[in-house]
Amino acid sequence: MGVVRVGLLLFSVVIIQCNGVPRFANYIQDDMVLQRAPQRAIVWGFGDAGKLTTLRMNNKIYTTISRLEAANELGESIWSVTLDPVSDEGPFDIHVSQALANGTLVTITIHNILFGDVWLCSGQSNMQFTVNMMFNATEEIQHASNFPKIRLFTVSLLPSASPVEELLGINLNWSVASPQSVGGPCWNYMSAVCWLYGRMIHQALGGRPIGLIATSWGGTPIEYWMPPKALQDCNATTSKNVAVQAYNELFVTIPVNHSNLFNSMIYPFTRTVIYGSIWYQGEANAGNPTYACKFAKMIQYWRQIWNDRTNGITDIHFPFGFVQLSTNTNNSAVVGGFPMLRWQQTFNVGYVPNNIVPKVFMAVTLDLRDDPNGIHPRTKLDVGYRLSRSGLAVAYGQQVEFQGPIVQKVDYLTEGTTVNITYTAVSSVELRNPNGFEVCCHDTQCSNDALWVPATVSSKSGLTITLKLDRACFGKPLYSLRYLWRETPCPFKQASIYSATDANLPSPPYMKIFSNS
Repeated sequence: MGVVRVGLLLFSVVIIQCNGVPRFANYIQDDMVLQRAPQRAIVWGFGDAGKLTTLRMNNKIYTTISRLEAANELGESIWSVTLDPVSDEGPFDIHVSQALANGTLVTITIHNILFGDVWLCSGQSNMQFTVNMMFNATEEIQHASNFPKIRLFTVSLLPSASPVEELLGINLNWSVASPQSVGGPCWNYMSAVCWLYGRMIHQALGGRPIGLIATSWGGTPIEYWMPPKALQDCNATTSKNVAVQAYNELFVTIPVNHSNLFNSMIYPFTRTVIYGSIWYQGEANAGNPTYACKFAKMIQYWRQIWNDRTNGITDIHFPFGFVQLSTNTNNSAVVGGFPMLRWQQTFNVGYVPNNIVPKVFMAVTLDLRDDPNGIHPRTKLDVGYRLSRSGLAVAYGQQVEFQGPIVQKVDYLTEGTTVNITYTAVSSVELRNPNGFEVCCHDTQCSNDALWVPATVSSKSGLTITLKLDRACFGKPLYSLRYLWRETPCPFKQASIYSATDANLPSPPYMKIFSNS
């Protein structure tokens, strides 16, 4: 069982009182965003068992009967209403009525509700990293009030040994974007990557309302966010001692185990309909050889559970975006565990979207070195831009450029002196510097990083670059080639290969084992 230290100021525990009065689930609140058409939003809450429950919104009336079984230790039962598809963004008020045991009709209301797209943002510290900590924070926070159709929500850092229907704590209740909500306390609210992604797709979609749910915890490995079935599929049923730490000034010690954060910080939302999710995590799993399985299975079971618990409304393949690991040390010579983790984030293909897991997109960030910040680069505007471009293409089907150059083929004549690499996914390649490629001509010893030697780009022709091999490999067969295989592989935005038509889209890291060697 791992131990997480969490700031005392990070959470306010939600205390629920029950006296038979109906109530909304604790994250169903004023100012929230519900999922727009063509999907059907779900509004739910608690009350007495077996009671007729009436919901009124925009001159429409819906009725349901609350469940007979108790849903919590307070004896409350769940009522749930699935709305018709809503295309009008609102705002609306939603009124729910239920009779008490004495016959009194009680009506509860949530106000200023918009219908748009709901995105959930999760991961570890680079997702928890708040707007006020990034570069250009002052301007971003100052202009936040220009986006009143973006609504924000942040979850408290509290684990649970079993799945819970409601959140155990809330840092930021649903709030209209403003300098106060966007510029909240460090590590508390609002997530910079979550906000920037939401703000950029909001603008690209013509001002569509966007609901952003930030639920992340610094220092946490992926196992804490995985449902138990996903862990079983990857043979990870035994918990390990993983020392992680939340980022704040004051700390208490809280035990955290496998699935505990899925139980408390993800599962409660699986009754509500979402459009998609974004994820920034992996630093805590660097060097773990099973990440590809765990990441794929986490996505699969998140999607399946959401689809099941929203009665098939949330897409079984809802869009899932992630940020490929950025940098770590401020030393470009260190290989470390990040390169293989980045590769595993693409399910060992090297790029997404691919055929392994559908509707997955990513932002490449290993060129965003920020000395001296290392593992927490402050260049989140670039992260938001790259991820939003991918989201617009994959999640929304827009015809926008969203990838850097992707390796299409590698040509090498055995015992030759050059290697040709041809790219696709772009119309033209920018060669920003000749470095970053390495080759190994030592057969099984390629696992020894000291035996890799640089291969410098000598020329470019159209979508093909030519590498000149080091003399150490002359007259020898090549066994492997790799690109940007370092924790921090280059100075800021000085990787070798970028799109020539969008200078902010680098080629992802790459690895190839030559089958003819």
